[in-house]
Amino acid sequence: MAAAAQAKPEVPAADPWTRVEALPCLLAIEIPVPNFTVSDLVTLAPGRLVDTVWTVGEDVPLRINGALIAWSEFEIQNNHVAVRLTELA
Repeated sequence: MAAAAQAKPEVPAADPWTRVEALPCLLAIEIPVPNFTVSDLVTLAPGRLVDTVWTVGEDVPLRINGALIAWSEFEIQNNHVAVRLTELA
């Protein structure tokens, strides 16, 4: 008798992301920082402020692996900077 073929476990149709949820990706939020130098980068430290041309309320692009996926805004949550998605790209 031939061995019965083993069936692959099926992913529920309602959750197609199950197979890719654990894949690593690079998340980038782009904020324009004019006149930022390597010297500025080397001297970055916790609590240091950096001048940007971003204004409060202005959406910033959110990219995953270089692809624009959404626009977002910053907000403060328990002394941490958080990003809230405002529009999908």
